[in-house]
Amino acid sequence: MHTVAARAGVSIASASRVLNGLGGSAETVRRVREAAAAVGYVPNAIARSLQSQRTGLIALAVEDIGNPVYVAMMRAIEAVVAESGHQLLVHATGGNVAGETALLRRLAHRYVDGMIISPIRVTEAHVAALTASPVPVVVVGQLPEDVPVDNVRADSRTGVALAVDHLVAAGRTRIGFVNGPLDTVPGAARDAGFRAAMARHGLAVEPAMVEVGDFQYAAGRAAAQRLLARAEPDAIVCANDLIAVGALHALLVTGRRVPEDVALVGMDDTELAQMSFPQISSVSLGSAERGKLAARLLLDRIADGTLVPRREHVAPSLVVRTSSGGVQ
Repeated sequence: MHTVAARAGVSIASASRVLNGLGGSAETVRRVREAAAAVGYVPNAIARSLQSQRTGLIALAVEDIGNPVYVAMMRAIEAVVAESGHQLLVHATGGNVAGETALLRRLAHRYVDGMIISPIRVTEAHVAALTASPVPVVVVGQLPEDVPVDNVRADSRTGVALAVDHLVAAGRTRIGFVNGPLDTVPGAARDAGFRAAMARHGLAVEPAMVEVGDFQYAAGRAAAQRLLARAEPDAIVCANDLIAVGALHALLVTGRRVPEDVALVGMDDTELAQMSFPQISSVSLGSAERGKLAARLLLDRIADGTLVPRREHVAPSLVVRTSSGGVQ
């Protein structure tokens, strides 16, 4: 540190701030980094952690790191935390409750400075582990109102309603729904939103027109095939874009034209919706925006643990494309 500071022509305190990711003027940062590179200086992470009580690491725990929703969220989180000098560790939980609660309990070892977690199921075990955590945690997704944890949430119910409203306005009345598991937070919310929107338009929800699978492509395709084997919808709403791509393929292989015979709307507005042919209309739930908000909440909480727990909401929006009658 002495050598780097002398070479950069700054104080040891200024060099320390830059090398610990605490910033400085643009000129100071440039000179210190150039000096550190010239002499091959590498901070001792263990020693620095012992002194500062910080690891410089932030964890992100999501169900499936291959899901485009979580990829977009992860990129947004990483961009924010990198600016503060942190690195991101990513855990794929598979939606396993025991695994997620074990991760939360491991926070007692303080191996990271904080965690962002997006569970698709929220149990009493989750709540207990969240409230007992000795390091800051931000939850992306729904939480019980009385849980004192920073939280960023989307509005799936309104999102599904936007899809149904759009399809009804286009003249569709036999609207099917392909959902993920009902014991998950998003599955339950999207089912409730679909039924409420249909009722508001005076449309019956026929059991044959609703199918439940998983939030994955293969399960979505299989669920759509089961629905199409017993019903003739003129539109289908899917609980995410992976399901929607599976439903699109199920429709096309059975000779149904999209959108002429069956209109299709997904959720999450991921890159998959834009890459498909025809392109898929989809409800954006702001995955990147939720990631940014969660990262900022976490960094604020790390800096000041006395802050009152905050709750942020991201409003949904519908992106209309060819699959429901828009322009390609």
